[in-house]
Amino acid sequence: MRPVSVCQWSPWGLLLCLLCSSCLGSPSPSTDPEKRAGSQGLRFRLAGFPRKPYEGRVEIQRAGEWGTICDDDFTLQAAHVLCRELGFTEATGWTHSAKYGPGTGRIWLDNLSCSGTEQSVTECASRGWGNSDCTHDEDAGVICKDQRLPGFSDSNVIEVEHHLQVEEVRIRPAVGWGRRPLPVTEGLVEVRLPDGWSQVCDKGWSAHNSHVVCGMLGFPSEKRVNAAFYRLLAQRQQHSFGLHGVACVGTEAHLSLCSLEFYRANDTARCPGGGPAVVSCVPGPLYAASSGQKKQQQSKPQGEARVRLKGGAHPGEGRVEVLKASTWGTVCDRKWDLHAASVVCRELGFGSAREALSGARMGQGMGAIHLSEVRCSGQELSLWKCPHKNITAEDCSHSQDAGVRCNLPYTGAETRIRLSGGRSQHEGRVEVQIGGPGPLRWGLICGDDWGTLEAMVACRQLGLGYANHGLQETWYWDSGNITEVVMSGVRCTGTELSLDQCAHHGTHTTCKRTGTRFTAGVICSETASDLLLHSALVQETAYIEDRPLHMLYCAAEENCLASSARSANWPYGHRRLLRFSSQIHNLGRADFRPKAGRHSWVWHECHGHYHSMDIFTHYDILTPNGTKVAEGHKASFCLEDTECQEDVSKRYECANFGEQGITVGCWDLYRHDIDCQWIDITDVKPGNYILQVVINPNFEVAESDFTNNAMKCNCKYDGHRIWVHNCHIGDAFSEEANRRFERYPGQTSNQII
Repeated sequence: MRPVSVCQWSPWGLLLCLLCSSCLGSPSPSTDPEKRAGSQGLRFRLAGFPRKPYEGRVEIQRAGEWGTICDDDFTLQAAHVLCRELGFTEATGWTHSAKYGPGTGRIWLDNLSCSGTEQSVTECASRGWGNSDCTHDEDAGVICKDQRLPGFSDSNVIEVEHHLQVEEVRIRPAVGWGRRPLPVTEGLVEVRLPDGWSQVCDKGWSAHNSHVVCGMLGFPSEKRVNAAFYRLLAQRQQHSFGLHGVACVGTEAHLSLCSLEFYRANDTARCPGGGPAVVSCVPGPLYAASSGQKKQQQSKPQGEARVRLKGGAHPGEGRVEVLKASTWGTVCDRKWDLHAASVVCRELGFGSAREALSGARMGQGMGAIHLSEVRCSGQELSLWKCPHKNITAEDCSHSQDAGVRCNLPYTGAETRIRLSGGRSQHEGRVEVQIGGPGPLRWGLICGDDWGTLEAMVACRQLGLGYANHGLQETWYWDSGNITEVVMSGVRCTGTELSLDQCAHHGTHTTCKRTGTRFTAGVICSETASDLLLHSALVQETAYIEDRPLHMLYCAAEENCLASSARSANWPYGHRRLLRFSSQIHNLGRADFRPKAGRHSWVWHECHGHYHSMDIFTHYDILTPNGTKVAEGHKASFCLEDTECQEDVSKRYECANFGEQGITVGCWDLYRHDIDCQWIDITDVKPGNYILQVVINPNFEVAESDFTNNAMKCNCKYDGHRIWVHNCHIGDAFSEEANRRFERYPGQTSNQII
């Protein structure tokens, strides 16, 4: 309804009209061009810490009362709407489980559902204002793009907590600063304040405080320091104290979450009778400074319950998987928070958690979901020590798999490698920095034998995720003025953190093909595929068939029979085949695509199809000591999406020369009754054996994890029948389960290599 001016009613109204701008019913112009009618009466702010100015816990003021938003059903679309309300152009992410600390007061919105195009949060669906069943441990936050809307006024956006915050912490060695090897594990605790780096007064400093600082810097634990040495040293040095009264519980993910006090500018006497706080951190196995530390850590006994990370593009991140009864399974994200994530990170030898991820952000797992509603205090040494709920398949799905991002020690490895000549920052010729004798210099890597595994390590060291391709020729990328080859013979296992951890020729480089055109290059990607064989199906479908030779001409043409078949009396006689089905799932975060384009696929007239990969799978029969007695291989007859999860659409189909590949969330099924889906065991004698299947054996296509590409089964063959049992993915067994695997009835010496 159009407002009525009071000047129509009385002389007093006329006088008021002359004194204010509401005369004739025209409202006063808003000072906020982006403030929309639907949001009138609401105010927004970002709160919590540690955070940057464009991120934080979202708080809304309604009817004069500030409150938060529950993270139930919260999406990136809702974050887009809220970031625009806050004056930013869009959202780049959102957080859950009170990442920026729990708020106070009302929880104004729950089950917020936005399309992302709304002009105001009031246009989004929800349970209604103030109607929520959440606690502040479920407060939602947003991460906005650091770009303001044109003409936006901050009158509707209030950022709280303008007081000092601890945003950055470091350890500074007391002596030899700049010359100590990285990572730095012991020294003075320093915090970054607006006027620079300052020390922390050690009065009341506790082991809990050290635990929090070490966790922030990527170390799982701390140890005692030589206090007398540092006291003596402090008397000879000048210090600038900015912080005192630090009191941590020990479970905080950041020093800002501890009780602490800042010195005021007019405080003249700072830390009287005290000195600078000092910590000594213990690095995890990946970052141990010496082999002695590594041996000591590796000698610790490992229990049956173990934890691992899968699917992460960087060290210290991934989907959380736990081992239970010799089977790996995932963790449901219900009630998943930073405390539980930090327990996982420290258990794996990293620091505390930077993020607790939900909604299968690191890809969906496969198989069992072992844990749900994990509630850790943060002091537990293992995730299994936390109270949790054992669940059934109906309670949770793999779309709710929990993940983590951990704090890592700073090693400076990314400063010793760079890319040049590429079209983007994710590709180019690899250049490494080497030292002495003389000054540090940059050089190239010989392309001989450079492959996917080496490229994976290079991309990891660069902080660019996975390798799409490892290139042995880079003539199409300009090398600039760097022409010297300083590294050759690089051979990596794929798990190293940097190239200098891989085997190589050392200072004496040897390159078969000289010139800058034959130097190593990479194309990196933040995502990759991850293939996994359904091992139970192999066990269920295995059987023996005696197949007549006259039905095997096509198979012989594709080299799917044992070498002795060449001297057989064709077309008479038969070959004994161990047949089974293989169902290969893509659990990664990118589609599995053949390395070669369609223009280079090979047409096989006999079977009437194209091969996009010469070798897609290896099939082997091994003796107990690992000697190969029979083998088979499978070219990629047709990589396609046979079936997919409910919410995933098929993308690849081989018919009519279609594109080949396996979509994320889909699987390719090779049935037991198609050609070459077998191992020719005609020449195998009765005995106990191991059936081994390896997918993508030549690492031709990059994957996020190659350790789960091999499957092994026990086989007992009596010359007429075969028993296949105990099939498992290569790294799935604990040591105890492997011992049980080695002692199955009738086997004498089953040592797997």
